[in-house]
Amino acid sequence: MMGDFNWKVMEKNLEGLAKRFEATSRNMANANTPEFARRNVSFEEQLREVVDGPRRLPMTVTDEGHIPSGPLAVGSVVPEEIKVCDEKYRLDGNNVDPEREMAVMSQTRMAYNAMTRFAAKKSSLYRLVIGGR
Repeated sequence: MMGDFNWKVMEKNLEGLAKRFEATSRNMANANTPEFARRNVSFEEQLREVVDGPRRLPMTVTDEGHIPSGPLAVGSVVPEEIKVCDEKYRLDGNNVDPEREMAVMSQTRMAYNAMTRFAAKKSSLYRLVIGGR
């Protein structure tokens, strides 16, 4: 399982979704806090670039001081928490819309459930192969 590319992608996806759960729940907890700016978690584009390959020609990294043009491996994908400051939802400066946050929470929950089902299926296939049936 350690060398399986699909397994690594699934682990990274679950990590990003867990961080999105945390950010969304923090947003909901601060829905009535004046001047609170909601947070988004972004990782799908980085993960897609690793899985599908880069859309532009990647720069060659020949020295550890060079800055890579994007993630080179699944392990280098880092879920980013982005503070959204440029939109206002209420007059007190808070931009948390509870309906939008609940929609994000539902979407994240469905994606998380799909990934855990994928992991269960993949694990059962490994057990089947190891068992020799």
